Amino acid sequence: FQSLDYDRCINDPYLEILESMDNKKAQRYEAVKWVLVFAIGVCTGLVGLFVDFFVRLFTQLKFQVVQSSVEECTEKGCLALSLLELLGFNLTFVFLASLLVLIQPVAAGSGIPEIKCYLNGVKVPGVVRLRTVVCKATGVLFSVAGGLFVGKEGPMIHSGAVVGAGLPQFQSISLRKIQFNFPYFRSDRDKRDFVSAGAAAGVAAAFGAPIGGTLFSLEEGSSFWNQGLTWKVLFCSMAATFTLNFFRSGIQFGSWGSFQLPGLLNFGEFKCSESDKKCHLWTAVDLGFFILMGIVGGLLGATFNCLNKRLAKYRMRNVHPKPKLVRVLESLLVSLTTTVVVFVASMVLGECRQMSSSRHSGNDTLSLQDVSEDVNSSIKTFFCPNETYNDMATLFFNPQESAILQLFHQEGTFSPVTLSLFFLLYFLLSCWTYGISVPSGLFVPSLLCGAAFGRLVANLLKSYIGLDHIYSGTFALIGAAAFLGGVVRMTISLTVILIESTNEITYGLPIMITLMVAKWTGDFFNKGIYDIHVNLRGVPLLEWETGVEMDKLRASDIMEPNLTYVYPHTRIQSLVSILRTTVHHAFPVVTENRGNEREFMKGNQLISNNIKFKKSSILTRAGEQRKRSQSMKSYPSSELRNMCDEHIATEEPPEKEDLLQQMLERRYTPYPNLYPDQSPSEEWTMEERFRPLTFHGLILRSQLVTLLDRGVCYSESQSSASQPRLSHAEMSEDYPRYPDIHDLDLTLLNPRMIVDVTPYMNPSPFTVSPNTHVSQVFNLFRTMGLRHLPVVNAVGEVVGIITRHNLTHEFLQARLRQHYQTI
Repeated sequence: FQSLDYDRCINDPYLEILESMDNKKAQRYEAVKWVLVFAIGVCTGLVGLFVDFFVRLFTQLKFQVVQSSVEECTEKGCLALSLLELLGFNLTFVFLASLLVLIQPVAAGSGIPEIKCYLNGVKVPGVVRLRTVVCKATGVLFSVAGGLFVGKEGPMIHSGAVVGAGLPQFQSISLRKIQFNFPYFRSDRDKRDFVSAGAAAGVAAAFGAPIGGTLFSLEEGSSFWNQGLTWKVLFCSMAATFTLNFFRSGIQFGSWGSFQLPGLLNFGEFKCSESDKKCHLWTAVDLGFFILMGIVGGLLGATFNCLNKRLAKYRMRNVHPKPKLVRVLESLLVSLTTTVVVFVASMVLGECRQMSSSRHSGNDTLSLQDVSEDVNSSIKTFFCPNETYNDMATLFFNPQESAILQLFHQEGTFSPVTLSLFFLLYFLLSCWTYGISVPSGLFVPSLLCGAAFGRLVANLLKSYIGLDHIYSGTFALIGAAAFLGGVVRMTISLTVILIESTNEITYGLPIMITLMVAKWTGDFFNKGIYDIHVNLRGVPLLEWETGVEMDKLRASDIMEPNLTYVYPHTRIQSLVSILRTTVHHAFPVVTENRGNEREFMKGNQLISNNIKFKKSSILTRAGEQRKRSQSMKSYPSSELRNMCDEHIATEEPPEKEDLLQQMLERRYTPYPNLYPDQSPSEEWTMEERFRPLTFHGLILRSQLVTLLDRGVCYSESQSSASQPRLSHAEMSEDYPRYPDIHDLDLTLLNPRMIVDVTPYMNPSPFTVSPNTHVSQVFNLFRTMGLRHLPVVNAVGEVVGIITRHNLTHEFLQARLRQHYQTI
């Protein structure tokens, strides 16, 4: 995994853009960004519409065929044929979903861990490609229609993030012929903001919760945030919700512009029956039960995460190393098992329950549903006489959203035995399913599993304790929140998402308390499911802050002192050698501190240019005062004039001598490890290997490769002013995939030519002192979105560099153990 370059490189090409920027250009730039944010929201809503339409179409087709077959075969005794029909549908859909994941492996799963890594600053290969969103959106509709215990909400977040990353670029690797001359937003920093907006739009489209989507992007994703970005992300989320609501309301109800269906998942309106005067949605007494349910939800979530982690490790050892066909077979095995369990449980384990009398009275609570049918019309009467229904089949033989609404709003009771069996089967099968090679979300299965748990608690309290005032829908909602919070460990964003989905602000306090208790309980045992999968992949994710004990370490304890660096003026031969023999993505630009620099300046223009640059870039009080005095049309004192004259005189190179010929012949370079025939232990002393280096800036690998690719250099007989200049647009033209050094044709370049890297390096990157505490280093690195952090001592010499690897929890723990051993 590589990091992303979120830090701006304030070099000469970028400064040229700043110089040409005025208020009108800045406003035009901002207007373009707002337009793109709106377009991202609209496109994300259209992706959600596409997924929802085909999931609904395939699911209705499947259930219509299978249900009519079951009703016929109940009388004729051919239920095995009905099971085969259901297997045919499910296995075909899951097979197609697995094939799409084979085309783009990163499309598997929910995508939330990958997007979380991307916004944290880690580049996951292929995570925001056009092919990924096509395979993700198409695959998840087959996964859900195939009867797997997965949801489409998680993949919607990933799809929105991909739309946010790709739309402002106006180009794609998958569609190479489609190219637009759009030079804006060609940096990781700009793309990160659009990905944040796209991920929030995905949440908004999935749950109809634009504010929850904004908070999700803030809480789970971005390490960098500002007020302007918050406003754009909220606008993007609103655009996604508006688009999805507009089209769904028009397509399903024919009332264009009515805005009745804000998201893919809506919990309906929680409302007591008007005839029941004792009913309340919740009371203060219920808070105690909610806290207990939060504790149990945290324990269940920790158990779910533990089992899923063991399954993921087993897959990594025994499934992933084998041919890709094995992954498809595993997905088909899960689909086969799930289908058989659903069919057998619905036919055998269900109980016939009396339908609620309110079905005929037109109670508003039962008539609210996001589909064209109301809650009661999704009741299944398999094997049950008139006026009764099969409670197990009602939960299993319906889309997951309909089953959730049944548990939230159906006044007819579900048997405690049925709810217990349903919860157990759903818990185990959804745990097994999450992680197979199909696009799959975890929100809806967790909500459904938790809703069954909450409804079970309500039934027990009503039946055995006699609490008649309890509203079962509230306990089902709290159970769903407790289990989901115990699995994903989200707090503020999940609270707002659930409140927006229920459209009931009075549920704010119980949902918040339940989620907090569930998170604290689960965190006592393990991490959230997304963090677990991030760790299993070995992604160097940076948490919000370090532990208190880490402040015993300093920057000098964790930095990498063995540097590979370049000079301000470097030969092409040396640059190519460095780039081909190292994998570093940035190099400090340095000059060496030597006592006899005046002698070195006599013999070679290359060394002379480097020393000149060092002297001209050193800020002295005399030189600064000389500038100020000239700007004020005054003259410095004679003493100061002498100091300035002496300083300038040292910069004048004396007559040339061949003093450096011996050094050039022995290939005197600061990279002894590049030459296998020259062992550092024999040829280099510690002082030579780690000699003082004055730090001038940082240059990226991509910038060096671009300079070599475009032949930016000058000959030793010329001045560095003759070197060609590249604009900022030319430097970023190949973004985001710069050419590789091994693929460049450098035969036309003279290896003795010199490259002046000073106009293109970042002369003012963030730096820290060797004595800086680790907590300060960590906060600077994470909040500023850095990729490289040079460690510079008090006299301006670079002594090491800190990267993301040096700040991971495992690395810091290892260094802390070394610290204790030295004490």
